[in-house]
Amino acid sequence: MLRTLPTILFLFLLFVVRAQDVTLPVDLRQHNLTEYNSSFFHPAFSLTANNPSSIAVWSRWQWQSPDADPTTLFLNYTHKLNESSVAGAGFYQHNTGIFLNTGGVLNYSYVMEINERATLALGLNLFGFKQKLSDDRFQPDPQIQLPQLVITDDFVLQMAPGLLFSLDRFSVGIASENLFDYNFTTNERHSKPEDRIYTALASYAFPLGLFNFKETVLRPMVYYKSIPDNDAQIGLTTLLSTEKFWAQAGYNNFYGISFGGGGRFFKRVSIGALMELGMGNDLSGKDPTFEVLAAYRFMKSDKEIEENAVADEDVEDEKLEKKLAKEEEKAQRLAEKEQEKLAKEKAKRTKDSLDLAKKQQDIDRKKELEERQKRIKDSLDLIERNNKEVIALQREQQRKQDSINKVREAEALAEKQRQEQLRKQDSIAKAEALAEAERLRAKREIDSLTQVRIAEAEVAKKAEEEKAVEQEEVVEVDPADRPQDGEKYEEVNTEDGLEPGYYLITNVFGTKKYFDAFMKDLTRRGLEPKSFLRSLNNYNYVYLKRYDTMTEARKARDSKFDGRYQDKTWIFRVVGK
Repeated sequence: MLRTLPTILFLFLLFVVRAQDVTLPVDLRQHNLTEYNSSFFHPAFSLTANNPSSIAVWSRWQWQSPDADPTTLFLNYTHKLNESSVAGAGFYQHNTGIFLNTGGVLNYSYVMEINERATLALGLNLFGFKQKLSDDRFQPDPQIQLPQLVITDDFVLQMAPGLLFSLDRFSVGIASENLFDYNFTTNERHSKPEDRIYTALASYAFPLGLFNFKETVLRPMVYYKSIPDNDAQIGLTTLLSTEKFWAQAGYNNFYGISFGGGGRFFKRVSIGALMELGMGNDLSGKDPTFEVLAAYRFMKSDKEIEENAVADEDVEDEKLEKKLAKEEEKAQRLAEKEQEKLAKEKAKRTKDSLDLAKKQQDIDRKKELEERQKRIKDSLDLIERNNKEVIALQREQQRKQDSINKVREAEALAEKQRQEQLRKQDSIAKAEALAEAERLRAKREIDSLTQVRIAEAEVAKKAEEEKAVEQEEVVEVDPADRPQDGEKYEEVNTEDGLEPGYYLITNVFGTKKYFDAFMKDLTRRGLEPKSFLRSLNNYNYVYLKRYDTMTEARKARDSKFDGRYQDKTWIFRVVGK
C-alpha cells in the first residue's frame, strides 16, 4: 500500500495540471515555415522554397515552458535531382506535450508541366519515428493496471502526400500530415480515420522592384487546417523575400500573430528568427513562442550561375580593354621615343640647313608619325573585332547546343510517353476482348437454359393435354411394378417398335429446335442421351437409359443417375405383347 500511494498521488496531480492547461493540437505546428524547410508544411514546396541543394535546421519553442515544453526540431537536406524533381532527407523531433516523437523524414517532389503557364507538382513526406511519453521521470507501479500509466515505446510509419497546382504566379494545393500511418509495435493503424489532418492553401507571388535588388517577391498565403478534436485552424502568412534578406508576418486563429525575418550572408548562409504571440483568451498569460532557422546552400542557384557568367564576360571584356590600352600606351611611348630620336638626329643633320628644308622635314616627320599611329590603331581595332567575334561565336554555339539538348530531351520524353500509351491501349484492348468473350459465353449458357425451360413448359402442357385425350390401356402388371403414391409414371403395351423395358425419361419436346439444344447440352455434360418419337403425339422423348426392372429404374431415378444428372426424371414403361 505504501508503494502504490505515491503513484496514485502523482496521477492525481497530473490530471489536475492537465485539466488546467490549454489543450494543444496534435499537428506539427509548422504553419510559419515559408522560406526554408517549408516542405514540412507542404511536401511539394521543396521544389522552390527549400532552395536546393541546401541543408537547413528549424526549431520551435512553444510558450517557453521550463518542463516538457512542446518543442519541434527539424534538420533537413534537400537535393535537386533534375529540372523537375527534388529529393530530401532529414531528422525531426516533435514534442506534443504528451508524447515525444523522434525519427526521420524522406521527401520527394515532382513537377509536371501542363502547358506554358500551368504546372502540377506532386509531393510526399514519409515519416518514421519512435513514440514514447514526453516525461518519463515518473516510473509507475506495474501492479496498478491503468491505461494512463502505460509507457509507450512504439515505432510508427506515417505518410503525408500533397498536390500543388500553379498557374503563372498563383498556386493552390492540398496536403495531409497523416493520410496513412501504421504502428509496427502493435501491428495496427496508428490513428483512426477521423484523426486525419488536412491542409488546404492558396498563394500568389507579386514581383516588386524594391531596394535595387534584381528580384524581390511578395508572397501572401492563406490556409485552412482541419484538426481532430479541435477547431479548424485558419491562417494567413505574408513573405517578403529578396536576395539579401526576408521578412514575414502571419496570423493563426489558435496560436495568434507572428512576425520575423532573416538575412543571407556570403551568398550561401541564411539565419533567421520569428516570434509568435497568443491572442485568444485560452492563451492569456502564456509566454511568447520562438522559432529559429539556419541554412547553408551547397550549390549555386541557376540565377547565380547566369549572373556569374555575365560577370565573368564583363571581367574578360574589361581585362581585354586594359590590355589594349596598355599596348596602345606602350606603342605611344615607343613612337614618342622614336620621334625624339629622329628629331635629335634630324636636328643634328639639319642644324645648318635652310629653314625651308627644316620645315619640309617637320612635315615629313609629322606624316610619318600619323601613319604609324594609324597602323597601330588599325591593329588594335582588328584585335578587338576578332575577340568580339570569337566571344559572340562561342555564345551562339552554346545557345545552339542548349537548344539541341532540350529538343532531344523533349523527343525522348515524347517517345517514352507514346510507348507507354501504346502499352496501355494494348492492355485495354485485351481486357475488352476477354470481357466480350466472357459475355458471349454467358449469353450462350443463358439462351441454352432458357430454351430448356421453355421446352419443359411445353412438355408439361402437352402431357396434361395428352392425359385428357389418351385412352389408357388396361395392362396386367406385377404388383412390384405398380406406380407408387406421388410417382410420375406412364405405361403402354407397345410403342413403335421400342424394346420392352423401363425408360428413364429426362424431358419431352414438341419442337425440334429445343430438342436439338437439349441433346447437345446433355452431350456437353458428358452424358449419352437417347430418344424416340411417339406417333401418338409426335413428341420426342429423351431418356438416359433403359432398364429391365422397375427396381433398377427407380434406383437410377432416386440416385440422380448416380449423381450425373441433377434435374427431375420419370419412368416410361413399354410392356410388350
